[in-house]
Amino acid sequence: MNWDLLEPIFIIVSIDLILGGDNAVVIALASRNLPKHQRNKAIFLGTGLAIAARVLLTTVALYLLHVPFLRLIGGILLIYIAIKLLTDTDDSQNIKSSDNLFTAVKTIVFADIVMGFDNVLAIAGASHGEVFLVIIGLLISVPIIIFGSRFILLLMDKFPILIYIGAGILAFTAGEMILEDRRIMIYLQSDSMIHYIFPALIVLITIAVGYFMNRKPHAAA
Repeated sequence: MNWDLLEPIFIIVSIDLILGGDNAVVIALASRNLPKHQRNKAIFLGTGLAIAARVLLTTVALYLLHVPFLRLIGGILLIYIAIKLLTDTDDSQNIKSSDNLFTAVKTIVFADIVMGFDNVLAIAGASHGEVFLVIIGLLISVPIIIFGSRFILLLMDKFPILIYIGAGILAFTAGEMILEDRRIMIYLQSDSMIHYIFPALIVLITIAVGYFMNRKPHAAA
């Protein structure tokens, strides 16, 4: 494996781990009132169906991103998602638990699809149009999310810098998506320094905006 293949896989796994914390909380909340013998069934069945749905949605997103200007729009939207990751509160508190296996599985799948939009968009951009990279990335990261989610969430609470790193990865992916838009590529040379400078600039701007937005409440207090 060369770096051209490993880089998107690494980015996809990183995106899943950073953005997958909420999905892990959804699984825990949705299945916590089930009898013990049904919890594992709900977790594995719900997660399996959610993965299948995510692969399908990402595949659709990959084809849609070939439409002119959609990568540009997707990149801008991904910058917004990165800033939202830095400044927003946890939406998973709205997830209700269930004492019924089917209802719990349905909740896990539906919530994952709704909350996983940022994952789908980010992964579609990071995979550079290769569906098999999406599948490999999900196969690596999903077991880590399921079994290590609590540890990941604990690390993020203890080391907020990890959230900034995750937002930086999203911003870098957004920068690359914008440059890969068909209508923008025609104005760029393949060896242009803009391919390196622009994504780095987007990372710096995104983190700076998130940092100063987070400082506003403290300044007001």
